Amino acid sequence: MINIYEVKETNDMIEKANLDVRTITLGISLMDCIDSDIDEVCSKIEAKICRVAKDLVSTGREIEREYGIPIVNKRISVTPIALVGGAAAKTSADFVKIAKVLDNCAKKLGVNFIGGYSALVSKSMTKADELLIRSIPKALAETDFLCSSVNLGSTKTGINMDAVRLMGDIVKEAAELTKDNDSYGCTKLVVFCNAPDDNPFMAGAFHGVTEGDAVINVGVSGPGVVKTALESVRGENFEVLCEKIKKTAFKITRVGQLVAQEASRRLNIPFGIIDLSLAPTPAIGDSVADILEEIGVEYAGAPGTTAALALLNDQVKKGGVMASSYVGGLSGAFIPVSEDQGMINAVEAGALTLEKLEAMTCVCSVGLDMIAIPGDTPATSIAGMIADEMALGMVNQKTTAVRIIPVVGKTVGDNVEFGGLLGHAPIMSINKFDCSAFVNRKGRIPAPIHSFKN
Repeated sequence: MINIYEVKETNDMIEKANLDVRTITLGISLMDCIDSDIDEVCSKIEAKICRVAKDLVSTGREIEREYGIPIVNKRISVTPIALVGGAAAKTSADFVKIAKVLDNCAKKLGVNFIGGYSALVSKSMTKADELLIRSIPKALAETDFLCSSVNLGSTKTGINMDAVRLMGDIVKEAAELTKDNDSYGCTKLVVFCNAPDDNPFMAGAFHGVTEGDAVINVGVSGPGVVKTALESVRGENFEVLCEKIKKTAFKITRVGQLVAQEASRRLNIPFGIIDLSLAPTPAIGDSVADILEEIGVEYAGAPGTTAALALLNDQVKKGGVMASSYVGGLSGAFIPVSEDQGMINAVEAGALTLEKLEAMTCVCSVGLDMIAIPGDTPATSIAGMIADEMALGMVNQKTTAVRIIPVVGKTVGDNVEFGGLLGHAPIMSINKFDCSAFVNRKGRIPAPIHSFKN
């Protein structure tokens, strides 16, 4: 039985600590839209998305009104388009045509983003995979709500270094084609190692091939709630600290579970997973970096930060899994730079470097995220950074990702403004030494020895 104290506590979380449900993401399989004619594929895709998702936004708003719980984003993810369009697309322009159809669907339905302009190439690339990847810069430049992702490696298959090297060029081209808008295209492009099939968060959401026809996945947030809760145990030992995080994560996740079940019931679409991620925003008081500072480091990036982040991630998962039967996606703390005011402050204070961010990704669920770097960074260096992050995911059997923005015309000391939830960021310096001889080798880095479990 819920008592009046718990109701008041939840209200305070929403009103004073920025608690929200970050996203309801409707995953839709497009496998039945495959056709050998590109116009038929486009027609089938538009018809199916508009039919399945026609009530998504209105249902989300109804739940917001009735329960008083903010639901920040309503989004759609679809089957990786390299699979759906492979039989019909003969050129990259054909894939761009599909991209525009997806974008139009997003506009018609009023969702924030549509994800799934994706390819899964952890072991090798088909011709269709390569055509889609080469079309990504133009697709992102000519659409507004489309998000793209590419899975480049896994613990089971190793790392596809041909694709890693190609993505170095693709990120540069995406930055160049959107240079009039601070290389905005790169904010909608992410690469993965061990990408999950059910991630509800953009830009990496896609409807995996292991999923059913349609599914509701929900991502919860709540860094402000955790930060506020920890203020009450300032100076206490780690046992007390961990207990407080676990209990808070449980309460946050129950809110997400309620929204997920309601959305599933009203849309008559199965509930998939709750993603337990702590997702920050640029708003004051909604920062993962602030939690790390509350735990005891002066700035995110100071000695002890990686340990504090590992502790936070683990306790969030331990508390969250008790609140939902189905947990999936990325589930952990996001550490984007531009979307977290505390992280921005840490970079500007000189406490947080790219190398420290890379170390932190070993213990959290994402990777190098929303990091602005000088626009003249060579494509080979970007490929090297991607390879490093893929290796961390492959060896540690976890998801890692890279969403990096080489901002054309800007360099270290400048700032870039993306707006909205994407925030703003100082341009960070990168290691200047060359890695071209490494990333220009062709082939695949083999899977690690501990991958041989059958």
